[in-house]
Amino acid sequence: RQEEIEGTILESSEPEIILIKLKSGYNIGIKKENIVNVEVLKQEKKKAKVKEIKQDKKLPQVDLIITGGTISSKLDYETGGVKWLTNPEELLAFYPELTEIVQVRKVHVPFMKASENMSFSDWKKIAEVCLESLNNKDVEGVIITHGTDFLHYTASALSFFLGKLNKPVVLTYSQRSSDRASSDARLNLICSAHAAISDIAEVVLVGHGSINDNFCYVMRGSKVKKSHSSQRDAFQSINIKPIAKVFSDGKIEKLISYNVRNNEKKIKLDAVYDDKVALIKFYPGMNPEMIDFLASKYKGIVIEASGLGHLAIDEAEKNLLPSLKKAINNGLIVCAACQTIFGRLDPLVYSPGRKLAKIGIIFLEDMLSETAYVKLAYVLGKTKDPEKIRKLMLTNMVGELNNRLQPQIFSC
Repeated sequence: RQEEIEGTILESSEPEIILIKLKSGYNIGIKKENIVNVEVLKQEKKKAKVKEIKQDKKLPQVDLIITGGTISSKLDYETGGVKWLTNPEELLAFYPELTEIVQVRKVHVPFMKASENMSFSDWKKIAEVCLESLNNKDVEGVIITHGTDFLHYTASALSFFLGKLNKPVVLTYSQRSSDRASSDARLNLICSAHAAISDIAEVVLVGHGSINDNFCYVMRGSKVKKSHSSQRDAFQSINIKPIAKVFSDGKIEKLISYNVRNNEKKIKLDAVYDDKVALIKFYPGMNPEMIDFLASKYKGIVIEASGLGHLAIDEAEKNLLPSLKKAINNGLIVCAACQTIFGRLDPLVYSPGRKLAKIGIIFLEDMLSETAYVKLAYVLGKTKDPEKIRKLMLTNMVGELNNRLQPQIFSC
């Protein structure tokens, strides 16, 4: 049975295979011996140099920081994969609507990395670039384009490093590359531009609020998590409502209170950290030797504990209590976060939790484990005193803790 297939021919590593990118975005390989005829419908032309984008000098100014990720990539017609945009102007060329809302004063490219390759030094570098923009009286806000997978770590780090802001710092993303017609980057960038000139002076993540192109959520950087691998609405506010809804026409619907813009205020960078910190998930059967190993290498660990904050102790075959007690007595800072995502820890409900609290584990209430990991490194960069560390970890610095959780948040 013969079948007609239309797509873009890509470079193939196997001479006997013709590789084709379909309109759906998927690639297929067909053996040459099975091909009856090939008809060239259009020859891919080498794209001309991107022209400088004309901008309206009357519009409010923002700075754009490009760090990598799918939003900063385009299709490579030779390999069928995606590659980094070679010129920041290309991003604006794909989305000219951005320049109808704001004037992009400056484009910063501190590095181009996938988010899984970033670490504290990269987050510090982004914070340094943000600081320059935030303290420039002509700049209304900052937009940062970033890979999705570990975007919430960067959002947390910037929240602590920059502290109480004077202007918006808006992180955004896309699940599909910018040159694809189905890219979610368009709405995310448009909504980010509106958020960047709003009065929401916080580190926020702006992204699709549904699988449709109808609105975006503005989410607090210390309370957001990637909760879907591929959907447009990949991120969700956890244990708190989003700060606002933002629409492509610029309408912003406030949902909770937030830190308000103050352009006269100057920001000081506080990008201190000690990255000898680990984040681990407790699981049934965990070997206490893992705690012993971490205690010999690290200064602090965050354990994702079960439910209200339990770990295997007492009658458990692999009792963690002796190893944890020894490690804490020898100076290891041990914090517990909730692995159920929604809800909060309460070690006082059952005896296992009370025993763990008694040996000195710091139970971090409703703080996200990713935020806890970043915060512990930040706090260890400030002090090594156990009591001061405990106090700071339980201090609500950038909205990472909630005093009261509302039942409806679970299904928000």
